[in-house]
Amino acid sequence: MTVNPTFPEAIVADPVFLADVRAGLSKPNKTLSPKYFYDAAGSELFEQITALPEYYPTRTEIGILDERGPEIANVLPKQAALVEFGSGSTAKLRRLLRHLPDLAAYVPVDVSGEFLADQAKTLRQDFPDLAVEAVIADFTKPFSLPETTGMAPRAGFFPGSTVGNFEPAEAEALLDSFGEILGPDALLILGVDLVKDKDRLEAAYDDAAGVTAAFNMNLLKRINHELGGDFDLDAFEHRAVFNTQASRIEMHLVSRKDQTVRIGGDSFAFRQGETIHTENSYKYTLETFCALAARAGWQTVTVWTDADALFSVHVLRRD
Repeated sequence: MTVNPTFPEAIVADPVFLADVRAGLSKPNKTLSPKYFYDAAGSELFEQITALPEYYPTRTEIGILDERGPEIANVLPKQAALVEFGSGSTAKLRRLLRHLPDLAAYVPVDVSGEFLADQAKTLRQDFPDLAVEAVIADFTKPFSLPETTGMAPRAGFFPGSTVGNFEPAEAEALLDSFGEILGPDALLILGVDLVKDKDRLEAAYDDAAGVTAAFNMNLLKRINHELGGDFDLDAFEHRAVFNTQASRIEMHLVSRKDQTVRIGGDSFAFRQGETIHTENSYKYTLETFCALAARAGWQTVTVWTDADALFSVHVLRRD
């Protein structure tokens, strides 16, 4: 990285975003954090991705929740407080609520306060007997549950295979943190994507319509808009590959040519073919994930998959 004193500093809405971008693009193998995918445009693109024919995870997980909802309800203790980590849309939560009429409280946790408030308001309107206690927090860091949950038995909800976006050691630490937040004997319901045919995996992250490519490229658009970057979007392309050895899908943005990109007062050189690694999505077997959960202090109570074993929903109990 070199400093270009002639390029004016951008007006930065989020200095943490700028610091993370500078750090990631200064690495020998350039990276950008996937947490920055989700501005308004990125969130809309992701919603489009979930409806694509190639993208099986969302509809498959919803199918499991629909089919196994009564069994999930039977596993949860009566009058439980259900904590959803990184709640976002309540679409999947609603599939469970119809089976949980005696839920004591629902605690959605998300960093986006405005979106969280809107979702909580709508949920209260649709389920007037449900106590909704929203918490604005980064679920990857410790936070306190509302005092109003009192002594109610606690359960966590972490759908969408978001756990796969973390390095295995980070996922283990995250699950341990969930256990510390929820407390002894708590349950955790979470979605886990499974290892499958390489072509099917890669198609799910590189669809024919190019929506996932636009989602990945939107990260560069966001840097240009918010941080004063000058990425030429036509000079980069989307790539998604399954790394068999690491058992993960990797998303990259590939430089089509030798070029230099400026962000604020800094410049970053790219070689033709050099990539920015933007996301990992780890895929597990049932055995490897249950072993990871055990290392994090969780016992597997039960696991459900769809008929084709594309996706799994796990119920874990804190040791």
